[in-house]
Amino acid sequence: MTQTYVESAAAALVELRQRRPLVHNITNYVVMDFSANALLAIGASPVMAHAADEVREMVALAGALVLNIGTLSPPWIEAMFAAGHAAGARRLPVILDPVGAGATRLRTDTALRLLDEVKPTIVRANASEILSLAAAGGATKGVDATRGVDEARDTAIAIARHAGAVVAVTGAEDFVTDGERRLRVGNGHPLMARVTGTGCVCSALVGAFAAVEPDALRATLATLIVYGIAGELAAEGAPRPGTFRTRLIDALDAVTPEEVMARARLTAE
Repeated sequence: MTQTYVESAAAALVELRQRRPLVHNITNYVVMDFSANALLAIGASPVMAHAADEVREMVALAGALVLNIGTLSPPWIEAMFAAGHAAGARRLPVILDPVGAGATRLRTDTALRLLDEVKPTIVRANASEILSLAAAGGATKGVDATRGVDEARDTAIAIARHAGAVVAVTGAEDFVTDGERRLRVGNGHPLMARVTGTGCVCSALVGAFAAVEPDALRATLATLIVYGIAGELAAEGAPRPGTFRTRLIDALDAVTPEEVMARARLTAE
């Protein structure tokens, strides 16, 4: 079964580069440049638009919407809901990245409202954030993960079933579920945790793959496999974090479907 998912990941990478989908991001200040360049490198077209007056029009042009709560303010929250409802009306995939959920009430409440009212297609988060969404504990340290992926496994399954979404818990090993199917991706490199914004970039890339792969779980797996392999390629030669960040963009541009087939580390539970 896992071989089929790997083949889908390789095919999705080809499709993404052929179609170059527009991915609308309402994301945080810290990662706008990083995410936009990562999307360009993988083959997508990014747009970072957060004004409430234009997000509905922008969603009408996009193939997917990514909502990232990393630097919230009331106008941005308004824009997220406006864009999310517009995307829902058009049946576009919506990706929610609940950055720092559990750290403050504003973040947690906004993430929970988005989950309930916008009904995202895919939720990508670290273990602490997933646990916080389920009100199951899990204090955060800033926006960094303090809990392990295995601790959030059962919670992720419960959220997926309740919300009707695919949930990806990312960390040293990634866990992905739609409530029934449960898989783990072993690709990646520890340096990815030493560069600010790599998780947010992952969510943006999920948007790119979801724009071309209608099965949300397959789109999420494709992202994690391709992104993880890019991280491994970027880490060759043991660069330090600053150099690694630049090389990660290069690796997203360079990674091939053949490398996906050869290097994917995917297991099913």
